[in-house]
Amino acid sequence: MSPATKTAPTATATTTVTALSDPAAEAAIHAACRLLGLPTVRQQAAPLAQAAARERLSHKAYLAEVLSAECDDRDSRRRIRRVNEAKFPRTKRLEDLDLTAMTSLPPATLTHLANCSWITAGEPVVLLGDSGTGKTHLLIGLGTAAAEQGLRVRYVTTAALVNELIEAADDKQLSRLVGRYARLDLLCLDEVGYVHLDPRGAELLFQIITAREERASIACASNAPFSEWGATFTDPRLAAAVVDRLTFRAHIIQTGTDSYRLRTTRAAKTTNQPPGRTHAEQTPA
Repeated sequence: MSPATKTAPTATATTTVTALSDPAAEAAIHAACRLLGLPTVRQQAAPLAQAAARERLSHKAYLAEVLSAECDDRDSRRRIRRVNEAKFPRTKRLEDLDLTAMTSLPPATLTHLANCSWITAGEPVVLLGDSGTGKTHLLIGLGTAAAEQGLRVRYVTTAALVNELIEAADDKQLSRLVGRYARLDLLCLDEVGYVHLDPRGAELLFQIITAREERASIACASNAPFSEWGATFTDPRLAAAVVDRLTFRAHIIQTGTDSYRLRTTRAAKTTNQPPGRTHAEQTPA
């Protein structure tokens, strides 16, 4: 019979195993794990074997424990890698938000946003409010929640993104960069409306927004109401087109006008006042 006509072993074929001493078995496990890229199995095989012996687990149960440990650790590393790849400027989490100061964001809405179904549906999120009202905290928190669920996320300020697009266009790499941003599951675009964009920069940014329209989510934060975005995008028609794309099926959240940082500073100053001073003495003229 030629090699091409050989058949695979039948289900009734007897599987043979090699009797190894414990040191030899451990060496074989380490070598196989390095070859297969299973670092957690390599680290946990021996401790879990001891635990399995104490609990009198079957061989299958022990194998399940080892593979589950590898899967759990791999998932944890993936979440960490996704968060790092997002390039958040600082660590902010949704659970640390002060919802008492953000009355326009009900807990039920925050819970819905945290489960990231809006990202799967390609829906935008727009955060509007004055400086210091929690927009960036909420933006980074939403991005972190998405990254920890395994989604591809990138945080960038509007000015930095426009500069990146202009450099790519000058280097004839624009289509590649636009494609890379289009493949993200979530683009977190901060500081929309903070800086004036020249016509070329505004048009390049519009390409990114258009490439993601109704397919992949954008979460953006701005300290300017939509009526003032014309000052950023210069061309009123372009500004209207940007607003139209970012608000269609969007979750729009107003974070208010009361600065959290200013409120915290005032509270700290009040707390640190010397004892015995009256309210009138504490209040500046």
